[in-house]
Amino acid sequence: MSAIDELLSIMATLRDPERGCAWDLKQNFDTIAPYTIEEAFEVAQAIAERDWPELREELGDLLLQVVFHSRMAEEQNLFRFADVVATLNEKLVRRHPHVFGESATDDVAEIKRAWEQIKREERAGKGRDHASTLDGVPSGLPALQQALKLQKKAATVGFDWPDAAAVLPQVQSELNELGEAMAGADRTHIEEELGDLLFSVVNLARQLKLDPDMALRRASEKFSRRFRHMEGQADLAGLDADALERLWRAAKAARL
Repeated sequence: MSAIDELLSIMATLRDPERGCAWDLKQNFDTIAPYTIEEAFEVAQAIAERDWPELREELGDLLLQVVFHSRMAEEQNLFRFADVVATLNEKLVRRHPHVFGESATDDVAEIKRAWEQIKREERAGKGRDHASTLDGVPSGLPALQQALKLQKKAATVGFDWPDAAAVLPQVQSELNELGEAMAGADRTHIEEELGDLLFSVVNLARQLKLDPDMALRRASEKFSRRFRHMEGQADLAGLDADALERLWRAAKAARL
């Protein structure tokens, strides 16, 4: 028995009504979906930390999510794990005509354009004749990643800033508009302007060829290190703002 067949057998046993696990049997697509998202983030974290043994384990956990969803689908006669793999195989070949077809090219930009065109044709083939360029961006994505994907898709038809320097004035403009909104009491307007500012910052990150989610994650990790250092120096709850600022500056000076 191959390792993947063994995994499928284990999952089937866990979902067996008579001898399976009570927790696994209680789950459905909706309850498992949050775990699927969580496991994807843990994979990303292992990569960011260059923790290769951890990455191996987290990839296994992510694979479990695919197997779990596939098992539940099989129980409802929707599809099987083998169907998932077959669909993926077909898609990979179809979307790489420069490798498996006759349109050979090494131009990465051209490859990306062809990829998006093939995806649009696939959507049209599913009855989505008036598909938008922005189709295919899941509404359930974390907000930063959703904004990034929308911007990337818009850029495929030329709707984009020429470079990072061109985005900076837009970021400043959005910051100014947020300040003006904060002078009023309309919370909805303030939220809208804050969203515009964040969206423009994501645009800046994209033009800099940086992942905004990763940049924010590293900033959060840095904040955590410095704050924990402050906690090691004093009881923060008993300090005034000036004392807290001095401790923060000391943490920064220590290059934590």
